[in-house]
Amino acid sequence: MIVNYSFSLKNNLFFLFVIVFLTACQNLNQEKDNGNTWANARWIAFEQMADSMKVVPAVHGSGNNLGEKCKKRSIVPMFRKEFAVSGDIKEATINICGLGQYELQLNGTKVGDRFLSPGWSNYQKRSLYNTYDITSYLKKGGNAIGVLVGNGFYNINRERYRKLVGAFGYPKLIFNVTLNFEDGRVENIISDENCKVYPSPITFSSIYGGEDYDANLEQEGWNRAGFDDEDWKDALLLNDSIKNLVPELDFPLKVMQTFNVQNITTSETGRTVYDFGQNASGIISLKVKGNKGAQIKIRPDELLNSEGDVTQRSGGGPYEFNYTLKGDGEEFWLPRFTYYGFRYADVEIIEPVGMKQQTEIVELKMLHTRNSAPTVGSFSCSDTLFNEIFELINWGIKSNMASVATDCPHREKLGWLEQTYLIGPSMHYNFNIHSFYKKIVMDMMDAQLENGLVPDIAPEYVPFNGGFRDSPEWGSASVIIPWQLYKWYGDEEVLKLAYPMMKKYAEYLQSKVENNILDYGLGDWYDLGPGHPGEAQLTPKALTATSIYYYDLQLISKTAKLFGFEADFKIFENLSAQVKAAFLEKFFNAETGVCSTGSETAFAMPLYTGLIPEADKNKVFNNLIDSIQSNDYALTSGDIGYHFLVCVLSENGRSDILYKMNNRSDRPGYGYQLKKGATSLTESWAALADVSNNHMMLGHLMEWFYAGLGGIYQDEHSIAYKNIVIAPKPVGNIKWVKCSYISQKGLIRSEWNIEDNSFKLRVEIPQKTRAKIVIPEKFITSSCNVLNEETQKSEKIKIVNGAIHLNAGKYKIE
Repeated sequence: MIVNYSFSLKNNLFFLFVIVFLTACQNLNQEKDNGNTWANARWIAFEQMADSMKVVPAVHGSGNNLGEKCKKRSIVPMFRKEFAVSGDIKEATINICGLGQYELQLNGTKVGDRFLSPGWSNYQKRSLYNTYDITSYLKKGGNAIGVLVGNGFYNINRERYRKLVGAFGYPKLIFNVTLNFEDGRVENIISDENCKVYPSPITFSSIYGGEDYDANLEQEGWNRAGFDDEDWKDALLLNDSIKNLVPELDFPLKVMQTFNVQNITTSETGRTVYDFGQNASGIISLKVKGNKGAQIKIRPDELLNSEGDVTQRSGGGPYEFNYTLKGDGEEFWLPRFTYYGFRYADVEIIEPVGMKQQTEIVELKMLHTRNSAPTVGSFSCSDTLFNEIFELINWGIKSNMASVATDCPHREKLGWLEQTYLIGPSMHYNFNIHSFYKKIVMDMMDAQLENGLVPDIAPEYVPFNGGFRDSPEWGSASVIIPWQLYKWYGDEEVLKLAYPMMKKYAEYLQSKVENNILDYGLGDWYDLGPGHPGEAQLTPKALTATSIYYYDLQLISKTAKLFGFEADFKIFENLSAQVKAAFLEKFFNAETGVCSTGSETAFAMPLYTGLIPEADKNKVFNNLIDSIQSNDYALTSGDIGYHFLVCVLSENGRSDILYKMNNRSDRPGYGYQLKKGATSLTESWAALADVSNNHMMLGHLMEWFYAGLGGIYQDEHSIAYKNIVIAPKPVGNIKWVKCSYISQKGLIRSEWNIEDNSFKLRVEIPQKTRAKIVIPEKFITSSCNVLNEETQKSEKIKIVNGAIHLNAGKYKIE
């Protein structure tokens, strides 16, 4: 019998009442807090977009059928306001938001080192603001605030390359400066009609199309006190609400690394091409001297064609950085409100007619920009290829850590959700993504539709069609990420906050089932089948969709039990049992132990998610191993399945299989990509030239580097690494591994080497934790010598069931 659970109000009346009550209180507090935060500040702008010209949601593609909408190139304004400081300042702060993005300057100096602030959001529901301590920027007497405001995702017009076209409005700004004086006085300087505004030298700016700058339009001193702004106009006051302004809590985007030019070549067609040696997200910085009116046109790209030319085929074009010289000695410029994914740059100098002196590029650099989440992990080993693979994956991750987890840093820049929970286990070992992923949870909550659907991207700037808007393997991030944040960081707060979203999404998925089977979506995206990669080729979509649906139900059951929601717990437990029975009937042959088509994904996903009965797991797992071996250890699983494959093999003692699958370059995979010259992880296993060559979605081997080779993970029932497991897995020809991870509890270290057939392990265990140390099977003896490096005391500890247990400390184990 199939029971249709509606998750009605009667099951959770009290819980829902509490949620509604707390939300109402939160809204009241938000209004009160915003009143204090903004002190009568108003949104201001250079110009106002008529409601009839706005395009929300955005449209996919060129937008050329929109008539006059999004056709106009918007002014990128610069705002200024002067104010006097009379007395000694104890503390001065500013709260500021500029949409799409802003750059704040005080007395001619940029404040902070943020890039593309604030972070991207659904601007109809939530806009982020930043707070700075500006005490050191101010002086007694005259001071001036200067702010540039660019378009970002707030306004995308129909010019050059664009993935989508949309407009929430023209650029706008709000700020409140609070001056706390030593004598107890408090003054506020706010954005209002007394601010002045003028078009900036940025003549074009698009998150998708690039940026143009005309240095001849510069106004020296515009951001300092005493500037003559008589020709500037009064800022336009907007009636836009401040109620949805919330503080940005994630780490900001910054310039994180600089790359010098490695090589300059002339292509077969005569173009000058600069090579920075690394494919990464970022912008350029330019030093140039030459003729007034000379134009520097820079076209970045991640690949070159056979003639050595930039084509922007994989990243989307035209995308350009364009600079017009003022002819006043050495000039410096870098873009403010855009970025791209690139390694190369086609550089063209267009001289004014009749000039004899040539314009000269003095210096060109690539500035890598990304989310500045701190690095918390490290990995290296004796295998050169694996070290190179680690860096390959890491660059794919770093290049797609913006204020959302993007799929690529050029043609899309959108927060596709499936990769977040699939690559998340790898990312959390390498970076502190706690606040980053909490922001993703907020984006998903804002994106959820009334019917419960969580779309494939968040923020959902544009509603795509079919599986590109509604695929269970994507929307399930709304269930899995809150649980991951709880497991990794012990964050119960975000799990509680997300619980209604999780339930509502499960209700939506239930409305889409037929006999408890989900059969739609994109499936195992970019698996390696006979055709060009895209939607699943080797595994039925119903298998991946139903597997992840079952996993969702299991996690919601655990969450309900954690919070004491007994009614919910019973509902989801019963429903998951029905889904499991339906799955086994449709996809599993108990006699042969074969799942569906017998693909890597068809075996791995049901094994990992718990769909396979305990009595059949060994048979199914052995069939998985046999299928991989019979296919010459080739990688065939895609975006969805490969994560589960890595976990199933690693957790079930077959890291040797992962080693053989990935320690090679003759078949599509990581080594194959490196052999083709890739410096960041590519979208396809085969590093195809017509798709992105800077993606993070297939980077799941990084999790194995940490949890497999390094052996660092936590016990199944542990939260925030309270109970640690260190279980190194020596395989192949690897002679040593050095691995560390800074958990919520502190530094965890695992370093091992094999010398004269002897296994030596050095571990570090943080305070208030305990660790189970699993000795590799081939090196197990009756006991091992353990040296406490802090006390220098050594003792012989008996090995029980292949393991020993240690409290916090630093140890050498032989």
